[in-house]
Amino acid sequence: MGNLDTEFSLPSDPNHVYHVQPFIDDVAQRYRLSADTQGNMLLTLTEAVTNAMLHGNRGDCSKRVSISLHRHKDALEVRVSDQGDGFNPDCVPDPTSPECLEKCGGRGIYLMRELSDDCRFMKNGSTVAMRFKL
Repeated sequence: MGNLDTEFSLPSDPNHVYHVQPFIDDVAQRYRLSADTQGNMLLTLTEAVTNAMLHGNRGDCSKRVSISLHRHKDALEVRVSDQGDGFNPDCVPDPTSPECLEKCGGRGIYLMRELSDDCRFMKNGSTVAMRFKL
C-alpha cells in the first residue's frame, strides 16, 4: 500500500468544497477505512474546509484553504489551514447549551471534536488538525 501523504489547496469559494468527497473516497479505499470512519472524516473535513473558506478567509476568493493528510503509525491526520487571522476556539458557544439549541449553525467545531479521535487548533486557530485511528 503506497504512502498517501497529500497536500493540496482550494480557493475560498464554497463551490470547491465538492473536492473533499473524492479525496475522502480515495483515502477510504487506500486505507480500507470502515464506513463509520469514512463518514466521520467526510463530515469533519467538509465542516473544516467550509469554516476555513467562510470564516477564516471571510469568503475572499484570492485566499486559499490548504488540506493535508499524513499517515502516522496508528492514525491518519488531516489538517485544514486558512489564511485568516485565526480565532479562539474556546470562545465558540457550546451548541448543546439550552440557549444555543435552536440556533441555526454553530455546530461545526462541535462535530469536528466529537467525530474525530483528536481535534486540535493551532496557529492562533487558523489550522485545525484532526486524527482518526486506523
